[in-house]
Formats: sequence, structure tokens, C-alpha cells
Amino acid sequence: MKKILIVEDDEAISNLERDYLVLSGFEVAVANTGSEGLFMAINNDYDLILLDIMLPGADGFAICKKLREKKETPILFVSAKKEAYDKIRGFGLGANDYIVKPFDPAELVARVKAHIANFERLTSREAGRRNTVIEYGGLKIDEDARLVYKNGREVGFTGKEFDILLLLMKNPNIVFSRDQIYDKVWGMDSYGDTATVTVHLNRIREKIEDDSNEPRYLQTIWGAGYRFKT
Repeated sequence: MKKILIVEDDEAISNLERDYLVLSGFEVAVANTGSEGLFMAINNDYDLILLDIMLPGADGFAICKKLREKKETPILFVSAKKEAYDKIRGFGLGANDYIVKPFDPAELVARVKAHIANFERLTSREAGRRNTVIEYGGLKIDEDARLVYKNGREVGFTGKEFDILLLLMKNPNIVFSRDQIYDKVWGMDSYGDTATVTVHLNRIREKIEDDSNEPRYLQTIWGAGYRFKT
């Protein structure tokens, strides 16, 4: 169940908002002052916040500004202030939407649902993007883009070089034999000389190490294989 925080000093309006949201399947909390709303918003996790502007204790603009320093929770202003200046100020402080009173409760619920769904899509996409990037020290590899960076600068890699480095970086500190690397990168059904693995590893070292003779990342474990050391 999605959780909504309403920060509204007008009891009739907060009750209206709460009733429609509850009927739509939301769990709703209500704060009647700005200071109470700010405290609740910071110390609890909500999926969306409905925020009035003219509030006792702290106005909605101040609350929005402080919240944006700590959280990315969608914020919808619901206010009788309808001047363009107020809307621009609200968006400038990080609000996701601005609804003018009086409002259609059904439209309010529709906007709440839309903003929650949009926020979940964005955060899910960003989380997936972050998961494709692996970074240790000054070395970074982006799996989706198939790019490697050393100290912030892109380094050119062949396809097999990239696949070998990706395998090792996704399994840090684990030792892989030359045969294991060949099977995982070239495929178990491939026919070839596994000595090519050593050639590729040497090329990778030249590209990612400050001193390929004393590698920091790509280490040889004599008699066992290779590992990416973190």
C-alpha cells in the first residue's frame, strides 16, 4: 500500500483529500502544521507528499526546500495561491506538480497515481543503470555501454578484452584459471589455444595499470590463474 502525507491546516480540505485517497487504496497520514509536516516527512518514508503553502509553523516553500536537501519523494503543492510567480517558485524549489484550490478530487488522485508511477519508473531505471557500472579506485567499467574508463578517461578495448575485464571485475578477488576464462569468454564449444587468454590479459594490463610489471588490479596467482584485486 502506497503511503501519502498530507500537510494541510484546513481540516475540511485535508479530510476531503484523505477520504478520496483512502478510497483509492492509499495509506494516508495528515499533518496540520508546517513544523509537524516537516518532522513527519523527514522521519518517515512516504511515496508522495501533498503540501499546502500557507501553513502555521513553516510555510510550504520552506518545507519543500528542506525536504529536497534530504529526499527525492514526489511533492505536489495544493494551494489557493494561483499566481504564476508562486507556481514558478514551487517548481524552482523542486516540486513535481502544483494544483490550485478548489480542485477536482478525482483529478488530484489521478495526479498522485501518475507521479508515483513516474517516480518508480525513474528510480527503477536509474537503479538498473547504476547496477551496470562497476568501479574500483580509478577504474570504471560500464557493462551496458561497453566502455572502460581509467581516471575518468575512456580507454579503448576490443570485445574480448572487455569481456575478460568484465568477468574479473564482476567477481573481484576470485581466481580464474586460464581455461576457465577461455570457457566463459569464448565459450566451452570454441576451439582455440587458451594461450590467447594470456595475450589478452597482458594487453588489458597495459591499458589499466600504471605499471603493468607491478599490477595493482589484474594480478597473476602463479599456478592458479588470475584475479581482479580490490
